[in-house]
Amino acid sequence: MDKQVPDMAAALAGIGDGASVLVGGFGAVGQPNALIDALALSGVRGLTVIANNAGFEPQTGLGKLIGSGAVAKLICSFPRGSSAFDTRYEKGEIELEVVPQGTLAERIRAAGAGIGAFYTPTGAGTRLAEGKETRRIGDRDHVLEYALAADVALIQAYTADRWGNLTYKGSGRNFNPIMAMAGRLTIAQVATVVPLGEIEPDIVVTPGIFVNRVLQVEGGDPPLATTAASKEGAR
Repeated sequence: MDKQVPDMAAALAGIGDGASVLVGGFGAVGQPNALIDALALSGVRGLTVIANNAGFEPQTGLGKLIGSGAVAKLICSFPRGSSAFDTRYEKGEIELEVVPQGTLAERIRAAGAGIGAFYTPTGAGTRLAEGKETRRIGDRDHVLEYALAADVALIQAYTADRWGNLTYKGSGRNFNPIMAMAGRLTIAQVATVVPLGEIEPDIVVTPGIFVNRVLQVEGGDPPLATTAASKEGAR
C-alpha cells in the first residue's frame, strides 16, 4: 500500500464543482498552501470552504482561492484580514457562516468521531443561536450544533510514510488532525516522506487510516507564516 501521489494533478483528482472542502491551518500556520493554490487554478466553482479564517494575502492560500471565484460559501470563525474575501463579500458574491472557534473545532472533531450533534453553551442567547434548538442543561442554556464533515480535507503535515501516517511540527498541529478525520477524501501536503517504520508509533498523530493521498511538497510552513513570525521576533 502506497498513498503517495506523483504530482498535484493526481493529488486533487476528483474534486469537482460544488464540493465541500476542509482547509487546515490556524492563521497562516499549517495551511496546505500548495494544494490550495493548485485548487484555485483548477477552475472548480461553487465550493463550500470550511476553515479557521478567510486567508490573508491574495497571492496565495485561501486568499487566492477566494479571489479566484471558486468559493460560494465560507464557514469560519475569523473572516477578517483577507482583502479577497472582503471584496467578494461586499459584492454579495460569497456567503458567510460565522462559527465560534471552539464550536467550529468541536463540530469538525465530532464528524470525525462519528458524533452527529452536541450541545454547547457557546452562543446561547446571542444571534448565533437564532433558529437553533436550545436546551436548558443544569443552570445554563445550551445550543444544539451539528457535526461538520466535508467531501475533501486539505491538510498540511510535517512527516509522512507511504501508509499516510502523519506527524506535525509545532503549531502546525492545529485544525489539521481533526480535519483529516472529518474529510471523506483527505489529501495531505507533507514536507518529508520517510520509509515505512521510521515514524515511531507513539508519535503518530494522524493514523494513515484517515489519509487517502500524500503529496510531498518541500518546505515547512508557508512563507507568510515565516515572514510574520520573523517580523514579530524583530519587534
